[in-house]
Amino acid sequence: MAANEDQEMELEALRSIYEGDLCFRELSPVSFQYRIGENGDPKAFLIEVSWPETYPQTAPVISMDAFFNNTISSAIKRSILDKLMVEVEANLGTAMTYTLFEYAKDNKELFMENQPVNTVTSVSNSIAIGTPDVPASKKKDKKEQLSKTQKRKLADKTDNKGELPRGWNWVDVIKHVSILKLPFFNIKSLKEVVRTVAHFGF
Repeated sequence: MAANEDQEMELEALRSIYEGDLCFRELSPVSFQYRIGENGDPKAFLIEVSWPETYPQTAPVISMDAFFNNTISSAIKRSILDKLMVEVEANLGTAMTYTLFEYAKDNKELFMENQPVNTVTSVSNSIAIGTPDVPASKKKDKKEQLSKTQKRKLADKTDNKGELPRGWNWVDVIKHVSILKLPFFNIKSLKEVVRTVAHFGF
């Protein structure tokens, strides 16, 4: 069979095998990615396999340059790629993309045993949170935001210095006294009430 026919058959097989698998991603008919490990797993990594025109008679291009792998040390990446290339040499001339993905899944713990976990988690935490870890005591309380209407009303109440005028919260004495309808109400007692209100700042 011609190389292109082999590729077409392998492409159909990969699509049927990995249908519905969220770890598998077809970038193009000759390029595929597979995530080894679950989301949130600090030792998860992503393998990309691309087929040259003469694949499977020639080796596929295997890469770990995806952004997903940025937390993995270059020595670990090199080690994984070397071990995958040994598998490529053993399977040269046959469809091997599925074999490479399964080999990586089966040996994930072995591949990632020297990868420090704390480095991965600290980077993923800063990415997930988006802010550096700040103690709760240093966080500032958020001020309540006012709408335009609320700001306008507040500006109308204040003078040019931003201060409220004297007596802005005083009670309308005449209105309250008239509600009471006191029979002994006279001007002298009204003046005393106003003076008392002004003195105590009611």
